[in-house]
Order: sequence, then structure tokens, then C-alpha cells
Amino acid sequence: MSSRIAWAEGGNRPRLHSVPPRRPAVRVAVVAADPFVRTGILAELRDKPGVQVVDAREDGGAEVVLAVAEAGRELGELLTTTPNARLVLVAEDTRPAELWTAVEHGLVVLVPRAEATTARLLQAIADAHAGRGDVPPEQLGPLLRGLSRLHHDVLAPRDLTLSGLSRREADVLRLLAEGMDTAEIAAEMTYSERTVKNILHSLLSRLGLRNRTHAVAYALREGMI
Repeated sequence: MSSRIAWAEGGNRPRLHSVPPRRPAVRVAVVAADPFVRTGILAELRDKPGVQVVDAREDGGAEVVLAVAEAGRELGELLTTTPNARLVLVAEDTRPAELWTAVEHGLVVLVPRAEATTARLLQAIADAHAGRGDVPPEQLGPLLRGLSRLHHDVLAPRDLTLSGLSRREADVLRLLAEGMDTAEIAAEMTYSERTVKNILHSLLSRLGLRNRTHAVAYALREGMI
């Protein structure tokens, strides 16, 4: 049974209290250049509630990858075998180039190596799975400055934004979300209807979306508009 019975005072009728179902365990893959470090972390995480340790190359993949960076080892080499998952990185001292490599591989939480206790790693896994980012202040500043340079030097000259959309793609999606049809969007943006249709077709093709409704839903879910 999925409910627990508690007897009411002064009566014989049982009172049912629903027991909330257990949440599925987060599938976690552990990668480390040092096999002893990896073995130690696996031993700490295995059988912990809420965590299911899986192989990084296992079919079905991991939801969170826990990677331990090593001095003198290129971070990209360590992460090439990881699946497309949210990344928890444990590192002692991360250079800006390594931080960007981690971002490219889905970095969500950065844990200083000195703080990498079992409890801290479990919290980092839970935060990453929930999409709660956590980067130490001394690393966050360079990361934000790098994003600013990326926008100014690379994206803006190509009419792209950090969301991955061009400005006019974002405008078209925003107007679609407000309920406008192609003719109304064309009039609002002073484009031809053909131009609006071309913008939408390019967007749907690039992001692998089915239709306009799917595009709006995707953009809202991903915070693009």
C-alpha cells in the first residue's frame, strides 16, 4: 500500500495519510584523471539516498556529471567522454580558459577542492540537477567579464545575443507569444510577410522545432524571451 494508517482518537475509523512518492534518484557519472580519486568518490556516493552512480558512457546517460580537475591535465581531455549533462566541477584553481571549457560542457556548480566533502558534493549534485548555479565569487567575476567580451566581440557584430537568437528572431517570438499572426508581426516590425516567414523557418530548422507553438514554448521554457 502507498498510504499509512493512523487511528483517530476516540473512534475506530482509520485516517489515511498519503505518503509522498520517492523522487527518482539522480543519475550521476564521475570522471577524474586520477583513478584513485575517482574510486574514492564512487565509494562515497554509492548507496547514498537520491543518487544513482552510472558509467559516463552508459546508455541512457547521466543527468549530472561530477568531474575532478587535476593540475597539469587539460580539462577538455577529461570532459570529452562525458554525456550531455549538467556539470559539477571540483577544482583547486581554475584558469579562465578552463572555466570556459567547463561552461561549454554544461557547468552549473563549481566546488573548490578544499570544500569537496561528501555532504558538499551531494548538495552540489542536487543543485546542479535542479538547475541552481553555484560559482565562487572569485570565479564569477572573470566569467561575467568573459561573457561581456563574447557579446561585444563575437555575437553583436553578427546580430546574435547570448540567448542564441538574433534580435529579430527574439522579436518575432515575443510577438508570437503575444498572439500576433504573421501579417500583424510584419506590420509591427515593418517587414514583409515573406521575411517574417523566412525568419521563423530558419529558427525552426536551426533549433529542431516542429512549429510556431513549439518555438514559443521552447523560448519561454529556456528563458530566451
